[in-house]
Order: sequence, then structure tokens, then C-alpha cells
Amino acid sequence: MKYIKRHYLAALLCCCSALYSATSAYAATDLPELGTAALNTLSIEQENVLGDAYMRILRQQLPIITDPVMSEYLTDVGNRLVAHSDNVKTPFEFFLINNNEINAFAFFGGHVGVHTALFLFAGNEGELASVLAHEVAHVTQRHLARSIEAQQKNTPATVAGVLGSILLAMAAPEAGIAALQSTLALGQQAQINYTRMNEQEADRIGMKTLVAAGYDPYAFPSFFGTLAAQTRFAAKPPAILLTHPLPESRITDSRNRAARYPRRPVEDSLMFRLAKARVQVRYSNYSNEYAIDVFSRQLKEVDQRFKAASEYGLALTYFKMGQLDKAQTLIRQLIKLDPYNLFYLDTFADVMLETKQFDTAIKQLEQARKNRPDNAVIEINLANAHLKKGDWETARKLLERQRSLDPENSTVYSLLTTVYGRLKMSAKKHIAQAELLALRANYSNGIDELQRAYRQTDDNPLQLARIDARIKQMRVAQQQLNQLK
Repeated sequence: MKYIKRHYLAALLCCCSALYSATSAYAATDLPELGTAALNTLSIEQENVLGDAYMRILRQQLPIITDPVMSEYLTDVGNRLVAHSDNVKTPFEFFLINNNEINAFAFFGGHVGVHTALFLFAGNEGELASVLAHEVAHVTQRHLARSIEAQQKNTPATVAGVLGSILLAMAAPEAGIAALQSTLALGQQAQINYTRMNEQEADRIGMKTLVAAGYDPYAFPSFFGTLAAQTRFAAKPPAILLTHPLPESRITDSRNRAARYPRRPVEDSLMFRLAKARVQVRYSNYSNEYAIDVFSRQLKEVDQRFKAASEYGLALTYFKMGQLDKAQTLIRQLIKLDPYNLFYLDTFADVMLETKQFDTAIKQLEQARKNRPDNAVIEINLANAHLKKGDWETARKLLERQRSLDPENSTVYSLLTTVYGRLKMSAKKHIAQAELLALRANYSNGIDELQRAYRQTDDNPLQLARIDARIKQMRVAQQQLNQLK
């Protein structure tokens, strides 16, 4: 990407990444809503187009996790908040990034990115939801578009130029703080003041959404306290605070705001505990020995309501270590207690396939599918089980069904390329590979794959027409993407 001058980047860092911030010296509990009127700079439709383009670029640049179970959990929590938000004008997509720095951000088109470290440091689902509620508010209030419009009044930067800096801000916040410290541009202070108001508004509206969704309002100041502790004892502050300090005034403001709501402690979620255990085993720096020690101690210390989460963590760790007998014993016990739990089903399928018990996995997944016929976690696991068993045709039908339900699911396209290869369906294999490349904004190679598919398609005028049309679409998408670079 061709990034604009550093002072543009520094200004955007204060708002576009939607990181927790506040540098205000006064209470913000009664700030007026800044409004969501249509902007001259960008329409909602343009925001959606830009959001889709940048999401594809981020898939190329960041270690985005395609774990269907984690994606579904994060989406469920996010959508619960969106359902209780005002001014929702776009669909939302919540995605997870494998990164051990505490961070979260939001950008055009309702895209909200969350680092895995957030699961490690959040004490409960309410704290996780408080971060998501803040990010949702940034989107519904159109803070990024409004910030660009405000900035254009002071600088000659193009929208494309300003947007180009977003990726650097998301991927390397350290660069952002360096840019901010070296900035002497005219109008910079006015821009920072504007984004402070955005952050205060996101806090206020985010808490309102959090409470409406049934969470404890004190989850906001509780998570702020966690961040403050990290700043106090860490050699360097968390990524989420690199460009946005957390003064005592913001913690106080959030406590005062929470006090306006009736205190209603909300019971922690087992699903959150399961998600946290999954992150600890699969997406953290925990060694296997340390993970076993952690979960074993939890079994003796934690509330027995969440005993299952510790056992689940042990099952995952034993599976990772190749101790399949121990993993199988634990996961069979768990799935017997809750046969429709997606965390258990996914790991049960993994263990059964690794031990060549294909029919056992298929039987359990088919039972769950009757209860939740459209669920991606269940159908993707079922397709994979049939694939491992050698029933490629059944796997193909399941995956093509999921592709129609979610045409941007990279896991589905990845499995489809394998299935089509097994079935000697060369043209369709190249088409699936092309779509997988397009999801990462690699349109050039995607077009090459489509051209291979075209050459390998015989006596099928309809498929030839579809391939030709898709090639034209990708060429247009490539041209549009070049305009943003």
C-alpha cells in the first residue's frame, strides 16, 4: 500500500481502529450524540464496498482465524449486541485474529476485528461484550467516515489516501504511535479533539447497548481496570493502549455511567469459558505442560458450574499432544452431557477422525444436524468426516450447500478444492481456488484459475458463461482495488 504522510495516519489512528481511548479531562456522561446524518464524503453503500475490499486485503495480511467454532461464538455475542443497537445500517462481520496483543478495531461495512489475546485477559463474557459494544458503536455512529470528512476540511488528502493508512494502523499500532509523536502538522490538535469525542460517544452508546443486551454495565469499568493493570506492570503497554492512553478519568467516567443503571450481576457464560480454553490451547503461547497444569488446578478451584470448561481444555491439550486415549475419554464424557454443544462436537469429530472412527463421528454429527440443520460448524465437520472416510460425493453436497449459505467462508472453499480434486472435477476445483484467492484480494491469480477452468470445461455453455462473467467481475474488482492503493 502507498501510505499517506504520517500526520494523516496519526489522526486516523485515534478513530479508525476503534481502540479503547480517552484523553478527556472532564466527565462525558452527558455528551450529546454527535448524530448519524448522511455525509458528503461517503454513502453507506460506498462504506460497504470499501469495507469488503479492505476485509479481503486484511485476510491477505493478518493471521485471521478461520476456526468455525470460535467464529460462531464471537458472531453470536456480537449479533446479540447489534440486535440491541440503534442506527444499524450495515450487516456486521466479527472476525478473530491470532495475536497475543490485547486489541480490537472496527471499520467500514460493520467489520469488527478481535485479537485472541482479548479472550485471555477478559475475565468474563461481559468484559468481552463491552469491547464489542464499543466497536459496534463506532460503526453505527459512522465515526470513521465522519472523521475523514472532518479531516478533509483541513488537508488535501484523498479518501483513498486516508483509507490506505488504516491497514498500517491495524497491523502495526507501534508505527502509529511513532507517527503521532513526530507530528507537527497544522490542525492536528483539532483532529485529536474530534476523535476524543468519538471515543467518548462510543463508550456511552456502547454501555447503553451492553445493558440492553442483558450484560452487567460494570463490565466496562472492570475491563478498563484490567487494561490499567496491564499498563502498570507490563514492560510496554498493550497494543490497545499504544495510541490511546487510559487515564483515571475514563475509568471514573465509566463507573459513574454504570451507576446510573440498576446493578444486576450477570452469571458468567460457560460458552465464554469454553472459548477461552480453546484460545489458551490453540492460539496462545501456553506450552502443553503449562496448559495441563492450569486446567488441572482449575478443576480443583473454580466454580463447579464451569468444571466442563476445564475438562474441555484438558481434552484439547491431550489431543494436541497426541494422547488420544485421554482426549477421547474426556470428550466422550462432555458430549454425553451436552450432545449439541458446538465446542464439544467439533473436538469430538477431530478425535474420532484422528482415531479412524469415521462412522461414530458421522452418527453424532448427523444427530446434531437434525437439531440445527443449517449450522456451519456441524455441516463442515460432517463434510470433513465424509471426506476422510472417502465418501467424496456426500462431502461435495454438504460443502456446496454451505457455500450457498455463506459464499465468503474460506474453510468451505478450501475443503471444496480437495473434494473436487478427489472427484476429478478439475474445472470446479479451479473455480473454488479462484474464489479462495478472491477472498484474499488476489484477483490476478484468481483470474488465472478461472481461465484454467474455462479451458477445462467441455459441452457446458452455462458454466462457460458463468466463468466468463466471473472473470469480468474480478477484473473490475482488481481495478477498483488498485484505486485504493
